[in-house]
Amino acid sequence: MLPPTIVLASQSAARRQLLKAAGIPHRVQPSYFDESQIQSSNPVELVQKLASAKAEVVAAQQREPVLVVGADSVLYLHGEILGKPPNPLEAERRLRQMRGEVGELYTGHALIDTKQNRRLTHYAVTRVFFAKPSDEEIRAYVATGEPLACAGCFAIDGRGSLFVERIEGCPGNVIGLSLPLLRRMVQELGYSLTDAWS
Repeated sequence: MLPPTIVLASQSAARRQLLKAAGIPHRVQPSYFDESQIQSSNPVELVQKLASAKAEVVAAQQREPVLVVGADSVLYLHGEILGKPPNPLEAERRLRQMRGEVGELYTGHALIDTKQNRRLTHYAVTRVFFAKPSDEEIRAYVATGEPLACAGCFAIDGRGSLFVERIEGCPGNVIGLSLPLLRRMVQELGYSLTDAWS
């Protein structure tokens, strides 16, 4: 069954591109939720709460049946949760810390079906094996501005791909959405994303 209109509660261009590439019709409505309201030292709990909060904000603004998708990502490295770096100096520090290490990229996924008044929350995790860029390469990367806009300080679908040796798990999850997980969640609500292709 075709789902209601899908609304992506995110201003992430990478998430929009993932949905577009998979042929999933959607519209974008960022939540502008203040992420500082939610704190947790547990990455699974944090990303799921943030994804749910973003989806809730957008769902409350709808006047027609929709399926709201909320998402949030963090990198977990050496017991530390790393979201977007606040400034270039911190970005450089984090990238030096990540050299030659293995981090876990967690993305919380929340779905709110306003037609059925149902809510689902799950998460996906992907292991990321980082290369060992030189200080000069790190400075050049930070100067592009890309790491300042990314959870974990890197974009695997951008210039940051130069510094990722390999991953274990869903590649889309590292970009911002695990499409296989999204498909399963949508199915759990009784819909099919592939029906949108016909």
